[in-house]
Amino acid sequence: MGNNTETSTYDVVVIGGGPVGENAADYAIRGSDRTAVIIEHELVGGECSYWACMPSKGLLGPGAALAAAAALPGARERLSGVAPEPSAVLARRDAITGGRDDSSQVEWAQGAGIDVIRGHGRIVGERVVAVGDRRIHAREAVVIATGSTASIPPIDGLRESLPWTSRDATNLVDIPERIVVLGGGVVACEAATWLLDLGVRELTMVVRGNRLLPKSESFVGEMVAGALTDRGVDIRFGTEIDRVERRDVADTGYGRLHGGPARVMLRSSGDILDVDEILVAAGRAPATEGLGLDAIDLPDSGPIVVDDHLIVSGHPWLYAVGDVNGRVALTHMGKYQARVAGDVIAARAEGRNLDSPRYSAFADHSAVPQVVFTRPEVAAVGLTEQQARDSGIDVTVADMDLAVAGTHLLDPGYSGHAKLVIDRTRDVVVGATFVGAGTAELVHSATVAVVGEVTLDRLWHAVPSYPTVSEIWLRLLESLR
Repeated sequence: MGNNTETSTYDVVVIGGGPVGENAADYAIRGSDRTAVIIEHELVGGECSYWACMPSKGLLGPGAALAAAAALPGARERLSGVAPEPSAVLARRDAITGGRDDSSQVEWAQGAGIDVIRGHGRIVGERVVAVGDRRIHAREAVVIATGSTASIPPIDGLRESLPWTSRDATNLVDIPERIVVLGGGVVACEAATWLLDLGVRELTMVVRGNRLLPKSESFVGEMVAGALTDRGVDIRFGTEIDRVERRDVADTGYGRLHGGPARVMLRSSGDILDVDEILVAAGRAPATEGLGLDAIDLPDSGPIVVDDHLIVSGHPWLYAVGDVNGRVALTHMGKYQARVAGDVIAARAEGRNLDSPRYSAFADHSAVPQVVFTRPEVAAVGLTEQQARDSGIDVTVADMDLAVAGTHLLDPGYSGHAKLVIDRTRDVVVGATFVGAGTAELVHSATVAVVGEVTLDRLWHAVPSYPTVSEIWLRLLESLR
């Protein structure tokens, strides 16, 4: 090291200052005299706070509220329209993201005893992270929590056209009249929902597979596709983009049109779509570029493989949590892993053994909850029927339309569906899926049932309140008697 190199030492060094990194640092030092630092090259608070979960739900909320009001006589008559007012929606989004100002997040970290260093962290040796000329040593652990980045498929002319990614869609400023959405997953479906709310006139979804939300139960994609089609979306299944042409391409900033109109040529049909913007929602890749993983003999691309303690094999001082380890790309599951990793770091620092279940991240194998905030809403946890059968489970299912007193009170024309996947041998629920308005609040009860391995005989005594949407639990259990 040269004489100008600044060095410092912390017990825990976290690369990545999103909610996952924040949780890992906090849990590793909370209630102790240990020290921690977060290294972040963008904004403390990460993808979720500024470019993903929070702004997307902010954009989706007004349309959902109007749809709920429009479903009820007495409220419907007071509505002047069923489309949100775009400028007010975008202003609310900006308030939720704080205008991408992370000062309050930095204040939180400092209040929790966590230092923040601005810059790009790079591993340069065992327990050593470089940020520019600075070297930071970790006594106990280095935690990688760098998340993931949007993938752009290798389609002729696509990258050169500077298409929107999820960051642009959640931070949109210009509302395109015509847009192509490439992909059929969660980001694509949620973005299509709020783009329609904000006044997009022509929206085409180009989906390589044969259904939306393909990792879910089949009825999920069918219901979401039906709702989008009813709103005028043109969904092209089994289709790929052959090439893209665009003039006057310009990096105008997040959420602004990145040039003139684009011409999108489709491979199978030969159709040509002229649009104002292209949104690529075709998956994400672990953000490992520039981390220096080759310095410690790890692959410098792809997910960082960890065990259930979130420790990287062969490197007992190194942890990887969240999207970057490739286990589950959901903020709440990344935060769960971070809590586990933080507890593991604390336990090892204090010489405690790791026998307790709290030191092992097992929920992200088979008990992952997720809500997709489309209309209809989708809430699910655990295994689908096909996943359970593929795992060798002796499966039985309870499967029915979601129609109880609580749903009728939400909307006389309510449309929804529910399904439980049951391990017949153990008599426990291993998966649950609900589609319909108000189902987001059902998923945690299902998560508790799956994680707790509550038998059906015991679940029979969990009485749902009347009249609520949760009464569907009773109907599902009755169908199994």
